[in-house]
Amino acid sequence: MEREKLKSRLGFILLSAGCAIGIGNVWKFPYIAGQGGGGAFVLFYLLFLVLLGLPIMSMEFAVGRASQKSPVKAYQALEKPGQKWHIHGYFTLIGCYLLMMFYTTVAGWMLHYFYLTLTGKLSGLDSASIAGKFTEMLGDPATMTFWMIVVVALGIIVCAKGLQNGLEKVTKIMMIALLAIMIILAVNSFFMSGAKEGLQFYLIPDFARMKETGIINTLVSAMNQAFFTLSLGIGAMAIFGSYIGKEHTLLGESLRIVILDTFVAITAGLIIFPACFTYNVDQASGPSLIFITLPNIFANMPLGRLWGSLFFLFMSFAALSTVFAVFENIICCGMELAGWTRKKSSVINFVLITLLSLPCVLGYNLWSWDGFAIFGGAVLDFEDFLVSNLFLPLGSLVYLLFCVSKRGWGWKNYTAEANTGKGLKVRNWMRFYLTYILPLVVLFIFLFGLYDKFFANR
Repeated sequence: MEREKLKSRLGFILLSAGCAIGIGNVWKFPYIAGQGGGGAFVLFYLLFLVLLGLPIMSMEFAVGRASQKSPVKAYQALEKPGQKWHIHGYFTLIGCYLLMMFYTTVAGWMLHYFYLTLTGKLSGLDSASIAGKFTEMLGDPATMTFWMIVVVALGIIVCAKGLQNGLEKVTKIMMIALLAIMIILAVNSFFMSGAKEGLQFYLIPDFARMKETGIINTLVSAMNQAFFTLSLGIGAMAIFGSYIGKEHTLLGESLRIVILDTFVAITAGLIIFPACFTYNVDQASGPSLIFITLPNIFANMPLGRLWGSLFFLFMSFAALSTVFAVFENIICCGMELAGWTRKKSSVINFVLITLLSLPCVLGYNLWSWDGFAIFGGAVLDFEDFLVSNLFLPLGSLVYLLFCVSKRGWGWKNYTAEANTGKGLKVRNWMRFYLTYILPLVVLFIFLFGLYDKFFANR
């Protein structure tokens, strides 16, 4: 059977960007940028994106395009006889399942809050009541299960319709809508009374603030954010590489996706900081920003119901774009490994992902356990730790070593594939950095993540 192809280059870029763009762009990036000296942090973040994310993304795409297989089968098509690189292929699939075990729940939160905001159920509430709504949702397994199933069903329905008619078509519409909504929200923020102070805090480099946070801490935070924002290491990008032709170089395509991802992250700050300074609210990090701080702001804002609804619609699209992309990977792996049709793989994975997502849902209420406190407090935090601290950095390291090592696919094969087509090329002078320095940087990110999680605050 001939492999399915994406209909257009725009579809590939928006799908890949949709996979990279997620809730971390919104609930983490603005906060750490603000803490790390605003524009000073952003400059280092951009530098690390180019040095870290860009080359590894091109490698993941190269493995996908050269093999024309799912991430599980890709290594088998490219490795030399007797080699064991393909073992990582199975870990990419496990990583995708793990990501969806908690991401479907978080995407469900976004849809729930879109519903609450649109129907006016948050209007007129004081700050304590708004905070109480989030706690109420976490304590209600029925509500969380409902929205999680809605997310899984949407993802499966879109992917079951096929690559071009389902995933590509829906993601194109969703991503264009996401970008349009973000621009509208950002423009609205510029007219707030605290816009000037908020934008100065966010965009003007402040090295004094960076020193307060700690220069090393800021640099490591910028490095981590640049690395993790692109969702590299679990084959989520490799699958889209297998769906494209050879008209354009992969470094050039990767650059376009990185620019889109960065645009979303920076624009999120343009939306959040003016609002925080206008209403004298501290910009928190994590879920409290999205589900407590911002709803408080929308409750006090003129036309707050409209702006709040648009914000949670944008957040829902950001979350769903990642869900759809990873579901495609999972469904495709099912088709190649088990010989299932797309519809059969979709139905089986609907049941499987729904069941696998239940521990995350129930971990906030019926299955809450103090043993997860070391990871953050809930099942979600444990699952997020496994993906973010183990599967992404170690998976990226495997892709990297496979592409540059003589014992893997090798530099010549990687560059030949990556440089096929028109656009930005991988140059031979980059070889020393990609072969000897970048693996050490990724290893440092992995080890520092473990240190930070288990030892830093003890």
